Amino acid sequence: MLELAILGFLYEQPLHGYELKRRVAHLTGHVRPIADGTLYPAIKRLERAGLLDRRTEPGTRAAPRHTLTLTDGGRDELLRRLREAGDLDISDENRWFTVLAFLRHLTDPAEQAAVLRRRLSFLEEPSSFFYEGERPLGAEAFGDPFRRGLLRIARATSEAELGWLAETLAGLEG
Repeated sequence: MLELAILGFLYEQPLHGYELKRRVAHLTGHVRPIADGTLYPAIKRLERAGLLDRRTEPGTRAAPRHTLTLTDGGRDELLRRLREAGDLDISDENRWFTVLAFLRHLTDPAEQAAVLRRRLSFLEEPSSFFYEGERPLGAEAFGDPFRRGLLRIARATSEAELGWLAETLAGLEG
């Protein structure tokens, strides 16, 4: 998720490390704040893989600033990761939101629709947070208002996303 966000933001424009951290934090920080000890090793891995370049510029005060830019290989890698979003990217809500944030960079509507169809298939599978044997339990199974609330909120969220997916897929697929 972090590498995808880095590639996605740098696809849009070169950024200084601090600005990149701020943007990633805004995208994912409400759930997982981004520490320097997480971000900068990821940047170094991407740089070693030839997916981004670092250019040193004079700082506004004393310290030099590093501007990060995506290489052609980095652009290709972002598009590949979007096109081939894996099971965790499709099923984990936070990873899914990161995919959605940059899915517009796939310019082929058929490729965009293929990713959305994988998410739709995942959402259409019966599921719950709670099971009795193999049978998923719905909100009505609980006297506990908190579990009932959890399931009602999840159901409403799923219904909203299913509606959005249907509308968006209709637009992409004509």
